[in-house]
Amino acid sequence: MSIRFRLTLWYAAVLSAALALFGGLLFFSMRQRMLHEIDRELEGTSARFQSYFIAESAMESKGHLIGELKEFCQALPPSVSIQVQGSDGFIFRYPAGSRAAVVDARTLRRDFRVRDTTFRLETAASLAETFHTLQLLRILLLSLTPIVILAACAGGAWMSRRALRPVDDITASALTIGIENLSQRLPVLDTKDEIARLSEVLNMMFARLESAVKTLSQFVADASHELRTPLAVIRATAEVALRKDRTAEAYRASLEEIVAESGRMTGLVEDLLTLARSDTRAAEMPLTPVDANDVVREVCTQMASLTEPRQISLDVHYSKDAASIAANRAALHRLFLALLDNAFKYSHPGGRARVTVSNSSTQVRVSFEDSGVGIANQSRPHIFKRFYRGDPSRTGPGHGLGLSLAETIAEAHGATIEVESTPGVGSRFDVVFPARGAKPASGNLQISAVLSTFADATSRERSKLK
Repeated sequence: MSIRFRLTLWYAAVLSAALALFGGLLFFSMRQRMLHEIDRELEGTSARFQSYFIAESAMESKGHLIGELKEFCQALPPSVSIQVQGSDGFIFRYPAGSRAAVVDARTLRRDFRVRDTTFRLETAASLAETFHTLQLLRILLLSLTPIVILAACAGGAWMSRRALRPVDDITASALTIGIENLSQRLPVLDTKDEIARLSEVLNMMFARLESAVKTLSQFVADASHELRTPLAVIRATAEVALRKDRTAEAYRASLEEIVAESGRMTGLVEDLLTLARSDTRAAEMPLTPVDANDVVREVCTQMASLTEPRQISLDVHYSKDAASIAANRAALHRLFLALLDNAFKYSHPGGRARVTVSNSSTQVRVSFEDSGVGIANQSRPHIFKRFYRGDPSRTGPGHGLGLSLAETIAEAHGATIEVESTPGVGSRFDVVFPARGAKPASGNLQISAVLSTFADATSRERSKLK
C-alpha cells in the first residue's frame, strides 16, 4: 500500500472514531438532559398538587374535592397523568380511567398525610415525545456521519497527494542520477520542512557517493599504473632474452631481474588485498594488554639488519615504566614496522633514525623520527592517501601504501598519527594511543586483514639490498 493510501486510511479511522465518540456523547448527554427536565417538571407538579390537595381536603365533601382536583389537573400538560390513592379507600385518577405507571413513562411517587389518612401520589409523564426527538437525533447522526467521513477522506486523499508530490518529484529526479552523472543534485525546496531536509540529505549522500567513486576510480588507475611497470619490465626482459641464444650468465641475469620485478608486483598485490579487506570486511578481535616497549623492541630487532646496508644509525629510547595499551599485538607490530620502514626509506645515507616510547597517565606516545628529505607543506595533507607520492623529493622504494596501512591500524586502535616535518631536515610521526586505563569506546578491536605480517615486505627489502 502506498503512503498516500495509508495516510488516508489512518485519517479515516481516526476521524470515524472521533465522530463516533462525539455522536455518542452528544446523544447520551441530550437524553440525560431531557430526562432531567422531565424529572424537574414532575417534581414541581407533584409539589403543587400536594399543596392544593391538602388545602382542598379540609372540605367534608369528597365529591367537591374530586371536582376541584379535576379542575386543577386540566391546567396540566396532556402528557402528564396523576393518580392519588388513600389508605381510607380514596382514589383519584387523571385522566379518568388512566393509570400513572404506564410503559414509556417517567413516574414520580411520593407519600403524604392529611390528618389520619396516608395518601400515595404518583405523577407520570409520557416519554413518547422525548423518544421521538432522540430517534430523530440518532437518524441524523447515523446518516450524516458516513457522509462527513467520505467527504473528509476525499479531502485527505487530495491533501496527501498534494503533500507527497515533492516526494514523487524527488524520486523521479533520483532515478535519473547514475554513475555517469553523479555530480547532478536533487532540487531543494525553500520550505525548510521534512521534504527539504530529505533532499539535502540525499544530496549529501550523492556527494559522498561521488567522492567514493572518484576515489575508487583513482585507486584502480593508480593500481593499474603500478602493476603495468613491473609487467612491462618482465615482458621486455623475457622478450630480449628470447631473441637470440645467450650465455648462461646472461639468462641468469634476466631471470634474476624477472624474479625481482615479480617480487615487487607480489608485494603490491598483497598490500592492495590488505587494504581492500580492511575496507569491506571487519573482524572482531579481542584487545589484550600490550607493552609498547616490547613491540618496539621486536620491530627494531627485526629491522636492525637494514641499517648497515643503508648506512643509517638507529637510536631507540624506551619509557622507564611499562607503556601498557589495549591493542592487538600483531596489528601493533605491523603499524610500528610500517613507520620504521618509512623512516629508513626516506633517510639519507649516513643519516639517523630514532624511535622513542613515552607514556603518561592518559596516553602512550611512540615517535618515529628520521633525518631524511622531509615533506613539503603542500604534500602533507595527502601523505596517507593510497599510492600518493606526489612530492618528487620523496620518491623512492615502495608503492605509497605503507602510511595508508599504518593509518588504518591506528584508527582501529582508537589512536591518532601526528606528523611534523621540515623539508630537507626530516620528519617525525607520533602515534598517540589512549593508555590502557582509558580504553576506547569499544571493548573489541574492529580491524580486518591488516594483521597479515609485514615480514614479506622486509624480506623483499633484504633481497634487494643483497
